[in-house]
Amino acid sequence: MVDIQIPSTFDPFAEAKESDAPGAKEYVHIRIQQRNGKKSLTTVQGLKKEFSYEKILKDLKKEFCCNGNVVNCKDLGKIIQLQGDQRKNVSHFLIHAGLVRKDNIKIHGF
Repeated sequence: MVDIQIPSTFDPFAEAKESDAPGAKEYVHIRIQQRNGKKSLTTVQGLKKEFSYEKILKDLKKEFCCNGNVVNCKDLGKIIQLQGDQRKNVSHFLIHAGLVRKDNIKIHGF
């Protein structure tokens, strides 16, 4: 008979816990909310608290030629809102700026 040793303290998420990469522990959710007619809002939730949301918003507004603001929510924390459907643009921006890794972004909607 073959004697197989299975480690009892194996943690499949140990690599994710040890990683110090930005956004390594939590997901960043990018959602779209339909307003009236063709109008829509893009929301970004789950960025790290130590980031300056106002500076990120300023760069997003300049890059995508849209308006937006930062909303403080008691339950969810700070949320960035942008006019229009900017889901793919925001995800590319966050990845190229090095704020979040690609596998930690979840895009919701339609």
